[in-house]
Amino acid sequence: MPANLSLRTVDVTRYVTPLREGGSLPALAEADDGFLYVLKFRGAGQGIKALIAELIVGELARVMGLRVPELVFCQLDEAFGRTEPDEEIQDLLRASTGVNLGLHYLSGAITFDPLVTAIEPYLASQIVWLDSLTLNVDRTARNTNMLMWHKELWLIDHGAALYVHHAGSGWAQPDRQRAFAQVKDHVLLPKAAELAAVNAESRALLTSDVIREIVALVPDEWLLEAFSTDTTAQEQRTAYVEFLEARLAASDTFVQEAQHARQALI
Repeated sequence: MPANLSLRTVDVTRYVTPLREGGSLPALAEADDGFLYVLKFRGAGQGIKALIAELIVGELARVMGLRVPELVFCQLDEAFGRTEPDEEIQDLLRASTGVNLGLHYLSGAITFDPLVTAIEPYLASQIVWLDSLTLNVDRTARNTNMLMWHKELWLIDHGAALYVHHAGSGWAQPDRQRAFAQVKDHVLLPKAAELAAVNAESRALLTSDVIREIVALVPDEWLLEAFSTDTTAQEQRTAYVEFLEARLAASDTFVQEAQHARQALI
C-alpha cells in the first residue's frame, strides 16, 4: 500500500496536440510543472464516468505493483476554448473547463506487441486478474492498451472498465455482479498461468480500507455531474466501494472463469 495515496493537481499551460487514436480525443498538454501529460477530458463523448474508471482502476493497479503512468488532476482554464481554431477541439475544451485527468506522458514508449515481447506468467496473471475484477473489456490483441517504456510494461487507458456504472440506478447492487465472458479475448490470457496465486496475493493487498482510500480520490464534482441524480457524491462513492468489494468477494468465481477460458485457448 502506498504511504501517501493522493493525486497532484496541475494547471494546463499549453495545449500541444490532439491524440486522435482514441474516440475521446485525448490530447498532449503541458502543465505548470513543466511536464507533458496525456489529457483525458471531462467533456469527451465517454463522459466523466470514463475518468472515474481511469482513476480508480489505475490506482488499483498501482497498489498491486503494476506500472501505470502517474495520474494527476489537470485544471483547464476556460481561455483554452477561446483560442483553439479547430471547432471540434474548441467545443471539447469549452466543455472540459475545470478538473480533468492527466497521465504522465511516456516519451518514446511503443505499443506492446505480444508477438514481439514475452511477458512473464505472473505479470500476465496480475493484469488478467485486475481486468477481470474491474470488467475491463479493452485489453485485446486489437487494442492492448499497454506500452513498453524503458523495457518495462506499462498499463494505460482504463476508461472502458467498470462499464456497469453506465447501467443506471442500482448498478452496484450485488445482483448486478456478473460473469466476465470477455476475458476470453484478453491479450495476455494465454500467458496467465498463475491466476490462483495472484488471486490470493491481490485480495490481501486490496483491503476495504485501500479501496475506500482510492475511491475517495474521485472529486465530488465528477460524481455529481456523472450521475446527475438526487443522490449525494458520498452515496455514489459508497456504490463504487460496495461494487468493488463484491467483485473481490467473488474473485474465486472470475478466476475460475478465466482459467476455463485459458484452457480453451492453449
